[in-house]
Amino acid sequence: MKPPHLLAGAGLPAAAGWVGWGAMPSQPIPGSTGAVLTCLPSAYQPHPGTGLLHLPRFLAKCRYVQEHGELPASYAKNFKRGMDRFLCQHLGIDPAAVEQVVRDAATDEEIEAGLKRLLPGEVRAARWNREYVQKGMTPAGREFLAEALTNMGCADRIGQIASVVDLIEFDEGRIE
Repeated sequence: MKPPHLLAGAGLPAAAGWVGWGAMPSQPIPGSTGAVLTCLPSAYQPHPGTGLLHLPRFLAKCRYVQEHGELPASYAKNFKRGMDRFLCQHLGIDPAAVEQVVRDAATDEEIEAGLKRLLPGEVRAARWNREYVQKGMTPAGREFLAEALTNMGCADRIGQIASVVDLIEFDEGRIE
């Protein structure tokens, strides 16, 4: 590899991850995506009982609705849609049924018991997790990510934020 002083004028594009020596990569413009719920679990956190990614986030959103009446608009637009619906389609269940399990439960243990009754015997976690972490990696998905990052004031991050799951993590401050 060339020494840093020889790379400085190499003309590497920001989309390739080059932001210059000493420059910090951009962060989302505060409020550009609406309210941000940093209380939600990481999109990469698996559900302890099933290994499914996203399930802990969906359950946390259901709890938030139960406690606060509704999600902020930035989350409400995809509640029981978007990734929530994709997960439920994978499992062959209705997203409203997951919300009902949370609504009917008083404890985490009761939620887990309700999920055990609701979910299929084989959740195919490895298949879902692979599909989930690759959402946004198609040509149309890359266009969506580029538009979202540009709207967030982070066009220099195009190519670094490689999936919808990374976009969630970036927006909620877990990717610097």
